[in-house]
Amino acid sequence: MFDSRVAIVRFVFFFVGFVFLVRLFYIQIIDETYKGAADMNALKKVPDNAYRGLIYDRKGRLIVNNQVVFDITVIPRELKKGGMDTIGFCNLVGITMEEFREKIRDAKIYSRVKASAFIRQLSQEEAARIIEHLNEYPGFYTTTRTVRAYEYPCMAHAIGYMGEISRGQLDNKEKYGYYQMGDYLGITGIEGQYERQLRGRRGTKFIMVDVHGVDKGPFKNGIYDTSASKGQDLYSTVDIMLQQYGEKLMVNKAGSIVAIEPSTGEILAFISAPIYDPGLLTGRNFGKNYKVLQKDSTKPLFNRAMMAMYPPGSIFKTLQALTAMQMGLIDSNTTYPCNKSIVNCHAHPNPCNLRQAIQWSCNPYFVQVYRRIINQNKAASTFVDTRIGYERWLEYIRSFGLGAKLGIDLPAEQKGILKKVAYFDKVYGQNRWKFSNIYSMSIGQGELGLLPVQMANLACILANKGWYKVPHFERGLGDSGKVNPVFQEVHRTMIDPQHYTLIRQGMRLAVSNGTAWSKVDMKSIPICGKTGTAQTSSGKDHSVFTCFAPMDNPKIAIACFVENAGFGGFTAAPIASLMVEKYLNDTIQRKNLEKHMLDQDYMSAYRNKTAR
Repeated sequence: MFDSRVAIVRFVFFFVGFVFLVRLFYIQIIDETYKGAADMNALKKVPDNAYRGLIYDRKGRLIVNNQVVFDITVIPRELKKGGMDTIGFCNLVGITMEEFREKIRDAKIYSRVKASAFIRQLSQEEAARIIEHLNEYPGFYTTTRTVRAYEYPCMAHAIGYMGEISRGQLDNKEKYGYYQMGDYLGITGIEGQYERQLRGRRGTKFIMVDVHGVDKGPFKNGIYDTSASKGQDLYSTVDIMLQQYGEKLMVNKAGSIVAIEPSTGEILAFISAPIYDPGLLTGRNFGKNYKVLQKDSTKPLFNRAMMAMYPPGSIFKTLQALTAMQMGLIDSNTTYPCNKSIVNCHAHPNPCNLRQAIQWSCNPYFVQVYRRIINQNKAASTFVDTRIGYERWLEYIRSFGLGAKLGIDLPAEQKGILKKVAYFDKVYGQNRWKFSNIYSMSIGQGELGLLPVQMANLACILANKGWYKVPHFERGLGDSGKVNPVFQEVHRTMIDPQHYTLIRQGMRLAVSNGTAWSKVDMKSIPICGKTGTAQTSSGKDHSVFTCFAPMDNPKIAIACFVENAGFGGFTAAPIASLMVEKYLNDTIQRKNLEKHMLDQDYMSAYRNKTAR
């Protein structure tokens, strides 16, 4: 009997001891809450945020800078229970009680023992007023970070914007393992593309704190601290003065201007209109401003320069002519009448040879040229013959970088529209379509869509007589100043260089005495250009113009696309010519033309949509 009682007592002691051991194991090994709380009693791990790399233009002018702001952080475990003047704190930082409770709830969900952002991006003046009283509210601290500041209120679509990392991104440790809750990273534009290089690397400081969180100095004289490494500076290819001027010309217009240096592929100006100030998407009002821009019917956040797929219109005729010459189907003496029963055209000398067809942009001429490309009697069946001709034509057109991403160093670049044979098989049935189903592509309409950056690259190819380098923004990165080798590679088309001479001559005539408005031509700077008027299902036709200048030693190539602005020679062409004059002469002599283009307003189509 006695032995059984002893056994029971021993069992109880052993059982209680086992429970304690299990609990201690859980607390010390598995649950890190107490460990974190203990560490926070003695040490505080303070991130030392890196200074983000700056962005300059091609002439060394600072475009994007950094500005110091302050965050208020909170450690929920250290909040003074029952004794905190919550109303006083809310008045101090300028929030409501409801906002206070919501922020505290979010902080507790994140961690009770780790600091998380409570209020972000206070200015120095706001922070100074709050810091003076912050010691009255245990558990709240201030940290510094930098946000972007812009020396010029332009180039928003190219620069892009930064935003706070999301929980979904944080869960992707493989891609976003470097980041912590509350970090900011580049989302779009150059900021997004060069995020890894611009962000630098954060450091860490360990400081001693007492039970009240009061700073007692560095831990072991800072021997475990690591210093932050500044991000690499980016020297861009953009001429910020030209960029500003182009944005000025595109006020009250929708569309795009892309200017490139033909010999290097360096982007000189990259404009998407409507335009917005990049400063709107930085600081505490980011969320509010973003919603306003997002709801705007004119779509200012949409990067038209590399995402809008427009019908190219008559600028596409240069490719048709080059392809036909390379195939041996036409030459400089090939003549066709301007037969308006084939397709409508404007008044001009009739008939035309190839040079004149470019000069006057003759629609019937290029319909007949395209017919010769597509239908070459390679098969007994007309349908099969069309299929063979179209596939061969596609090979030539793709060599101009169309129907695929060029590889520009910005995220979210689109491919444009260049349909494969399978598309027409699906629409009409296999071997059930022929030239009459696709003839509108002969003049840049129908199943075609080019990005403005592709149009500008096409102008580079014409300037270079058959080759291009990928359009890009990187001119130098970091101390080395080296450019990514991919941007130095030469890409050649399937067209022999000698065929470009005739096209260039026709383009020069188009500006000096052709489809471009007479005021576009400058005797001091011979411009070679091609006008285009792209049909659209809503509103007036789109105005298109591609050009390069000077003719014999091209320094700049431009594509200008203005939505619902009518004939290419009267809107896009003068805007592009003013850009040429600004870049090559640095000043504008044609003040009347400049004023006329600044006064033009083509936003009525968007305003009508809003009104409805």
